[in-house]
Amino acid sequence: MKTYPYLRAYMAGITIPTILLVLFVTVFTFARHEYSELIPIERLIVFPLAIVPNLWGIWNMAYVRLRRNRYLSIGLHGALLTFVQAMTAFGIAKLTDVEIPSVVASAFPFGFPVLVIVFYLVWRHVVSFFNAILGID
Repeated sequence: MKTYPYLRAYMAGITIPTILLVLFVTVFTFARHEYSELIPIERLIVFPLAIVPNLWGIWNMAYVRLRRNRYLSIGLHGALLTFVQAMTAFGIAKLTDVEIPSVVASAFPFGFPVLVIVFYLVWRHVVSFFNAILGID
């Protein structure tokens, strides 16, 4: 299959965040209904639903395009996405006046390196697997 490599790359890229968002919304909805949690889901879920899957798809398209000119492993390429998403989320939070909880701010120095490692592993093993299935690699 040689046609539409960027469309196939986009589809391979959006698979993981889309599945995780469906699971997250399901768990969150169940918790809100059963335990009467009053967390405003509208403010919490807008960024992931609107931006994250599209960003992953576009990032995978960029990987397909950039690997022609120079070699960068898909794991490192995916790890760089952590920085892009963190800066985008921070910028949107500032623009929309969403207060970042102190727990998140204090956990950031320890949690961010773990997130970079998780992104590296997900891109190295899962996204590359989907790319191989779709004939991109």
